[in-house]
Amino acid sequence: MPDRVSRPTEQWAQSFGFRTASLRHISYAIFLLGLAVLPSLVAHADEPLFGFTYTTDLLPKHKFELEQWFTTRFTKATGKFVLQENRSEVSYGVTDRFQLSLYNTYSSNSAYHNGPFGATTPGEPFSFDSPGPDDHYHKAAYISTDVEAIYRLLSPYTHRVGVAVYSENRAGRDFFETENRVMLQKNFRDDRLVLAANFTYAPELRNERPGPLTLNETDMNLDYGATYRFMRNWSVGPEALNEREFSSWTFWRKEINDAYFVGPSVHYGGKRFFVTGTFVEQMPWATTHSASNPGTVVGGRDYDNDFERYRVRVKVGWYF
Repeated sequence: MPDRVSRPTEQWAQSFGFRTASLRHISYAIFLLGLAVLPSLVAHADEPLFGFTYTTDLLPKHKFELEQWFTTRFTKATGKFVLQENRSEVSYGVTDRFQLSLYNTYSSNSAYHNGPFGATTPGEPFSFDSPGPDDHYHKAAYISTDVEAIYRLLSPYTHRVGVAVYSENRAGRDFFETENRVMLQKNFRDDRLVLAANFTYAPELRNERPGPLTLNETDMNLDYGATYRFMRNWSVGPEALNEREFSSWTFWRKEINDAYFVGPSVHYGGKRFFVTGTFVEQMPWATTHSASNPGTVVGGRDYDNDFERYRVRVKVGWYF
């Protein structure tokens, strides 16, 4: 391990309110945890091939998985904006068809003059805050605890198409969200080529104090991925995301936002662990709707509080 933190890393950490010493302690802790865990790891075939799109592969019965996500969302139409989202997951294969997971999500956000008309606007996970329009915003916080269940109806290895259903329930500070997916997977060329598609319905309730939880928005997303294993352990391919938000329970009225993201995804599956990395950029295909917030669509891109120009996601997983 290095005995100091690099200057760019130090500057990045300080922008989120972390002290350099704290970052060094965290780095040592992660390194020691890796030394303790890696010797006991074994490989399994449910590795996520994509950063954002789910496949129908699950953990084998009675197997555990430890997975860490790092998602960086950055760049608005103006100003400065970086949202760092981190999720720590433990998953368990109840049966070969049914998998349960528990997540903890914790994030940090740095923003300045990034919102519509140049006002400082936090990202959606920090929507409980209301900084002044000229404030330099820096915040780190626990966001939610999430429970996820996936059930596979059909396997792509024994049927023409793999089919699975997914439900994730998230509860955090003044909000509750239920994210529900239908997941499809089709394999070709002795499973070297994998195509996947997801449809997501996710209503979100928030508490605008004082008052009860009420519908804030409903996300309706379509995610697509294609990946090819071009050599042992390595796969690469594109991902495409279409995210839409509505101020109703349905997806045919009161549309607020729409955004389209496209980019490459790379996956490495080793004997004892896996790593998946995805980079996507928002395409200039967004449109303004009757319920859109003024000033959020600039140059054909949607920059509301849940959208940005670029996203990078890295997933690292270990099995026991």
